[in-house]
Amino acid sequence: MAWIETVPYEDASGRLKQLYDRVKGPDNNVDNIMMMHSLRPHTMEGHMAIYKYVLHHSANTLPKWFLEAIGTFVSYLNECNYCFEHHYVGMKRNLADDPRSAEIRRAIVAGDIQSAPLDVQQKAAMLYAYELTKNAGAMREDHVKALRNVGFDDGEILEINQVTAYFSYANRTVLGLGCSTEGDIIGLSPNNSKDPTDWSHTQIS
Repeated sequence: MAWIETVPYEDASGRLKQLYDRVKGPDNNVDNIMMMHSLRPHTMEGHMAIYKYVLHHSANTLPKWFLEAIGTFVSYLNECNYCFEHHYVGMKRNLADDPRSAEIRRAIVAGDIQSAPLDVQQKAAMLYAYELTKNAGAMREDHVKALRNVGFDDGEILEINQVTAYFSYANRTVLGLGCSTEGDIIGLSPNNSKDPTDWSHTQIS
């Protein structure tokens, strides 16, 4: 499951057990990406806070399925199969359109995001995510202006930026520590967007 020691749910105690209880899903399942933090629970707390606020917060205005689509795309670009599979399922569940979800996945895997069933705005956001992920040092103000030009306001641009940045962090946590999907329930997420303190993982959108 990992290249470093991790503490399973049944062996956890103290602060780690408290955090596991906050993030667990059905049957006390804790996503492996969270278990990567078990030797330093404070880093799990930081990870979950930014994940919840960036991707699953009621103050976001972009559709959750599209934020998940950005995360799926970034994860594929970073060759992080763990996050790609988890968040593709999250995107699919929130979009509630299986054929369209499959076409978005096909376009991502084919490296042809322009063929995805996305509108002009959404494709522009994906292009921004691509550039920030693959060519971060070459980012210029024009990349942001391009998003404004297709109708995104600056708050929405911030959402796109933060989801893109978060997934590169999560991908590197997974890839750098050998995290696998073994034992995970694919696609669980903290779906109670109205309560920022509720980190419990479910399959309900």
